[in-house]
Amino acid sequence: MQTLWQDLRYGARMLLKNPGFTLVAVTTLSLGIGANSAIFSVVNSVLLRELPYREPRRLVMVWSDRPQLQARTGMTEGPVSAADFTDWRDQNQSFEQIAALHSQSLNITGAGEPKFVGGVRASASLFALLGVEARHGRVFLPEEDRAGANRVVILSDRLWVRGFGADPKIIGQTISLNNEPYTVVGVMPPDFQFPRKADLPAGFQFPREVDLYTPLALTPEQRNNRGRHYLSVIARLKPQTGFEQARAEMEGIAERLKQQYPNTNRDKGVRLVAFHQQVVGKARPALLALLGAVGFVLLIACANIANLLLARGAARQKELAIRAALGAGRLRVIRQLLTESLLLAASAGALALLLAVWGVDLLRAIIPNNLPRADEIGVDVRVFGFTLVVSLGAGILFGLIPALQASRTDLNETLKEGGRSSGGGGHNRFRGLLVISEIALALLLLVGAGLLARSFVRLMSVDPGLDPRNVLTMDIMLPRGKYQPPQQAAFFQQLLERLRALPGVQSAGAVYPLPLSGAEEGMGFGIEGRPPATPGERRNAGPRWVSPDYFKALKIQLLKGRVFTESDGAEAPLVLVINEAMARQYWPNEDPIGGRVAFNGLGNQPIWREIVGVVKDVRHTALDTESKPQMYFPFTQFPSPFMTLVARTDGDPLSLVAAARSQVQAIDRDQPISNIHTMEELLAKSVSQRRFNLLLLAIFAGVALLLAVVGIYGVMSYSVEQRTHEIGVRMALGGGAADVLRLLLGQGMKLVAIGVAIGLAAAFGLTRLISALLFDVRATDPVTFVTLALLLTVVALLACYIPARRATKVDPIVALRRE
Repeated sequence: MQTLWQDLRYGARMLLKNPGFTLVAVTTLSLGIGANSAIFSVVNSVLLRELPYREPRRLVMVWSDRPQLQARTGMTEGPVSAADFTDWRDQNQSFEQIAALHSQSLNITGAGEPKFVGGVRASASLFALLGVEARHGRVFLPEEDRAGANRVVILSDRLWVRGFGADPKIIGQTISLNNEPYTVVGVMPPDFQFPRKADLPAGFQFPREVDLYTPLALTPEQRNNRGRHYLSVIARLKPQTGFEQARAEMEGIAERLKQQYPNTNRDKGVRLVAFHQQVVGKARPALLALLGAVGFVLLIACANIANLLLARGAARQKELAIRAALGAGRLRVIRQLLTESLLLAASAGALALLLAVWGVDLLRAIIPNNLPRADEIGVDVRVFGFTLVVSLGAGILFGLIPALQASRTDLNETLKEGGRSSGGGGHNRFRGLLVISEIALALLLLVGAGLLARSFVRLMSVDPGLDPRNVLTMDIMLPRGKYQPPQQAAFFQQLLERLRALPGVQSAGAVYPLPLSGAEEGMGFGIEGRPPATPGERRNAGPRWVSPDYFKALKIQLLKGRVFTESDGAEAPLVLVINEAMARQYWPNEDPIGGRVAFNGLGNQPIWREIVGVVKDVRHTALDTESKPQMYFPFTQFPSPFMTLVARTDGDPLSLVAAARSQVQAIDRDQPISNIHTMEELLAKSVSQRRFNLLLLAIFAGVALLLAVVGIYGVMSYSVEQRTHEIGVRMALGGGAADVLRLLLGQGMKLVAIGVAIGLAAAFGLTRLISALLFDVRATDPVTFVTLALLLTVVALLACYIPARRATKVDPIVALRRE
């Protein structure tokens, strides 16, 4: 222990005697370790930390597996019908508990300003299944899961605090939801949010933050309905039941239902997904890619420190030779040098923790809100442990080989009076290997960032099919009990007239669902004059309910026919507008204008609509998703209580919010508006995950390039310093500056060429791992590879040229006198 303490004290003195070296080494290393700790904190919180429920590994999502839905929307997990859920619940032996839920939108009135809230209708067993209790009051009772006994509500902590002033007396009070009375029976804990919007597949319209819960309470009609799919189902496996066993049993139940109900279940299976995988699965590839990238940055930083230590070891040869002459064995010298390296690493690790805390705050500010569990990201004990392990590992990684090299001392040569100090061939070869590895790793990161950048540019050049500039959007949900379909249409017609009359408004329309909102639905139809589609080729398109001026407000181009007018009212002939993808798929060589399509009405009687127009495709789901068949209904003929208003303005669209709210409340003072955004915000949000990935990888690649350039500059400068005497001899014997420059540049660029070749080979193999993050760009895109290889070569050439150019200014007389 005393010897260790002596090593630590001596090592600390040596580092303090060389503050420049220590500052550069600690700063470089702390940046690498801090970046790793910050990214690991995200990976830890999102991927590694257990979900905040009782025994979360036993939770699974149970989805309907419908090939037609997947073909139409790309969704592998589909919502479940109430009848299928009831059969699954009653027939399975694998689940301890099973619950269903779906979203609801509600207006709270009678308590100050009306509020629009996002809610969930859930089976009474949901909270017991998750293992959570109410913070105040209670959760649902089993008997409240029946129609007629379900007028109770549980509030989220967020709504309790913001909407009711955290009043503990709210339990037992009655509040008005969509003009209907509900009794508050509980308030959930502050950290409880289920489900989060990011927990479920795209297309499920759960609110980003759930404000309240009401019992599901399925009616007999709903329990027998197999055609309407709207439920999400979660289950808890029994303690002794494995995932595969449960999946096999549920597939057997699905097969029995196919035989029992061929009309509705013939092409319907079941799909189980572990809940942890459901929540974080889609984020995993990008986060692991970022963790790998920042790991490469740390390796480059370690290579730079190793180069510094090699140069420092060469300068300390005489000191180490004296220690050896006085009896210090080689292992003793190695231990001393490793102690100094670990001191450097420990100092860098301490600074890195501070940088990680700051970096996590920065990451939380720029992380897209659709990243699952983003609000849980922070620095915890596991991040501290990770930082400690990485710091010690880095200290050994960059310190071991320089220590081994420095401990090989030729006492006679080193202690000879006036003998030249030299790094030796082994030192130089190892420095060359370090530079090659830095160049290769930097090129790998540059290529990855370049591919993401090119992909992002391609994505942003995609035509969304609409003009998002100066467009305000806001949601309005009319209570069904207060507004029947004719009144719904009248409300929105009157409101749109008022909005169009406001100063600065060019046009105003309404739509459901809004493009890029994440909502996607499907509707089957028949085509006049054609035989009914077979089950395997069922015709489907996404429905949208719009006002006449909707296309004008978003500048969606009309290609054929006409769009809706005010004359397309409830009593007018039923009409339809389709997009070009639908026309291309179902009328490939025909003009669809004047064609008729049929929809199922009451008693399965067909309801025919005439196609009057074809409009340009709109990227409704996301810019990276191909446009699918879409059909537009005039909302006056097909009223909806939920609509999104879109208003195109002359200037800043957000300046219209107060005036729009006042117009809504002039019609109905109890009617709130919600989800106020500009269309440009929604477009930016749809690409936020890709932008985040690109930003971080570009930063890491830039840091890697800087470190690699500093590394090769340092090696070249040290080489020039070592070869000063040789350069002086060459120049004294008649060698020109150009010859010296060519010699040194050749030495440096040879290392660069080898590093670039290795980097290109590594990138060719490893960039395939990020192919899922790319859009319209191959993982082996030759333009990106060649361009970035040339860029790195040019920058490295400059790093070689500066010290080589300095060497040509050496005075031969001075150089010869130095030795």
